[in-house]
Formats: sequence, structure tokens, C-alpha cells
Amino acid sequence: MTTRAVLLEVVVRTLYPGMLLFSLWLLVRGHNEPGGGFIGGMVAVAATAVRAVATGSADAARRMPLGPLRLAAAGVGLALLSGLPAVVTGRPYLTHLWAELPLAVTSVKVSTVLLFDLGVYLSVWGALGGIAAYMIGLDERDGEVRP
Repeated sequence: MTTRAVLLEVVVRTLYPGMLLFSLWLLVRGHNEPGGGFIGGMVAVAATAVRAVATGSADAARRMPLGPLRLAAAGVGLALLSGLPAVVTGRPYLTHLWAELPLAVTSVKVSTVLLFDLGVYLSVWGALGGIAAYMIGLDERDGEVRP
């Protein structure tokens, strides 16, 4: 039996989804500016680390979509794929393309930059979130609490 701080668990129930939503906001906000995928991924890593401290490393790793390793691999794959549309149109690999998506009342600019940033986001969250959860788990023992 592992003893945990009940107050921390209660706070993390609200804090964790809020941190993930904020990380997604950083991702989407930053896709037109440098760093959206990386900093968003780092906030998701922080959310995973907080979750691991509050509820255990196994629970934190389970909360990551696809699990840490698959999440990181999917992110790398998505980042690599984001450069292919340019190649198909005869441009150099990773030349990012932009388009405007018309909606009922407005239009939204979309680009391959967002796919690349999403790949970076998933890679950072999967790799570093998995490492954080694992390292926090090194301090856990079934039935014991370390000083």
C-alpha cells in the first residue's frame, strides 16, 4: 500500500486536464510562430510529471495517448510526413505550404507547419513524459514509502 497526499490527488484532478488544455493552446497558438510544438509538449510533460507524483508513474503513463514510446514514434512520423506535401508539389522537402479553409462565416489558415508542430509536440510529450514518469516511478515501492 502506497500512501499519497489526498489533497495533492484532488488538486491534480483539476490541474492535469487544465495543463493539457493549456499545452494544446500553446501548440495551436504557436504554429504561426516559432516554438509552439516544443513548448506545448513541455507543458504536457510537466502535466505528466505532476500526475506521476500525485497518482503514481503507471497511472501517468497510462494517461498518455498510445503510451510514451508509441506517442513519441507517432510524433516523429508526423513531423517527417509534414514535409512530403512540398515534395509532391515539386518543392524542397519541409517547405511548408499554406492554404485557406473556408468555413460558413469565416476562413481559417491551415498549413503543414501545424502538422510539423504537432509532431514535435507528440515527440516531446512521449519521450520526455515517459522518461519523467519512469524516473518518478524509481522512487515508488509497493508497500513502502521512502523518506
